[in-house]
Amino acid sequence: MEQLIVVITMRKTECVTLPAPLAAAEEIHDHLVDQLNLALRRPGMYGGEVAFRILVDHLLFVGRQPEAWDQLKQSWEEQGLWTPIGPGGAFQDVFPAQGGCYEVASAYAEFARRRGWLKPDRVLTAEEYESITGRVREWAAADRTWADVTAEFGPPSALFGGNNPLYGKTLSYLSEDPQQSAVVFRLWNGSEPGTEPWPPEHAQPLLLAVRFGGGSFRGSLTFTPEGQRRKPTVGDPCLPQ
Repeated sequence: MEQLIVVITMRKTECVTLPAPLAAAEEIHDHLVDQLNLALRRPGMYGGEVAFRILVDHLLFVGRQPEAWDQLKQSWEEQGLWTPIGPGGAFQDVFPAQGGCYEVASAYAEFARRRGWLKPDRVLTAEEYESITGRVREWAAADRTWADVTAEFGPPSALFGGNNPLYGKTLSYLSEDPQQSAVVFRLWNGSEPGTEPWPPEHAQPLLLAVRFGGGSFRGSLTFTPEGQRRKPTVGDPCLPQ
């Protein structure tokens, strides 16, 4: 709110409007957290990984912990998730190219969860988390759809990519313990190469893989038969599908 003060001089009285004070650090932090949650859930609307990187950088600056970014990169490098173009490069090696950046959003969301920034729609109890991690790899050995995932495991903790079934998306299931890794379902929708790209051929997005675990990136992935079939090969164009 602007401040109005009265300045009295020997000749006349003048009204001077002072600029509003800047937002407090807590307000700035809360605003950035809200923006990060929006960007992660709708990455295509906010600029994808560039937006994640900028918002995370600002949050770490406000929190006076800029070194946490280098620590995150080192962790991703050790997992095989970091590439010269960020984690997006690792996902491009195993999933069909798609402009939504949903998988990358799920990786940044895990970091945001550990920092207390992510606002999940729900969290799994310890029993629910143990149940899903104990059987999801075997369950994902068969082809599944988006509807199959939610029917089996309930609504996700966070949905990256929106509710339209004509588009791919990523579903993340989070434990009530922020330090436990997310269980992430990568879903794809599109058309076969050489056919009309729109509308997609499938009424529901198809499950390609489940990712969870704190080890190597490749070791954390369990592919469905459809996911195995759609893995990129050398020479595939990196175009949205």
